[in-house]
Order: sequence, then C-alpha cells, then structure tokens
Amino acid sequence: MTESDKRGGLTSKIHLAVDGRRLPMSVILTPGQAGDNPQLLPPLDQVAAGWDGPGRPRQRPDRVLADKAYSHPSIRVAMRARGIAFTSPEKSDQIARRRAKGARGGRPPAFAQDQ
Repeated sequence: MTESDKRGGLTSKIHLAVDGRRLPMSVILTPGQAGDNPQLLPPLDQVAAGWDGPGRPRQRPDRVLADKAYSHPSIRVAMRARGIAFTSPEKSDQIARRRAKGARGGRPPAFAQDQ
C-alpha cells in the first residue's frame, strides 16, 4: 500500500457544543471534507439550557471557547452581533495578514492569558 492509498476515504467530523461542565448540549455530524468554520453557528442555534424559573430558557451562552479551526473574522463578527464573547486563538496567516495592513489592520482579538 502506497502513501497515497492511505489518504482520503470517507470520514466524518463531530461538532459538539458543551456547557461549562463539559456536558453535551448539541451535536452535529458533518462529512470529513467539510470545513469547520461554517459549522460553529448551527450547534449554537440548537442549544437550549434548562430553566427552573419563569420565562424562556436561555439560548445564548455568555462565552464560546473554540480552537483555531473556528477562528475566522466572519465568526468573530457573528459572535459580536449575537452579544457572545468569543475566545479562539488566531491562525498564523490571519495574524500575518493583520500585521501587513499596519494601523489599518485593527487590533488583535482580546485573549486573557491567565484564565
């Protein structure tokens, strides 16, 4: 079997939204070749937290933590529009692109190192 025979094939990805205790709240299964970035918002739209008091259950988290695969300016804009704090490390190409713009590149996203 050659190296090219080992690559490819049918795979899948699991996109999981969990709460602060790491308990699953929403799951989406996508094909392996699908990009991660577009799959961040659909699990968030399915989240409905339990509620003991009167009124509707919460459907918007206070903060979303994600890995680099979900780091994209469009996701940051979408999270800001929803009023959700978003923490995700930037990809190296995004950092380089922002720095190349100089003062027009804006400031880097806030990221607290001590948390």
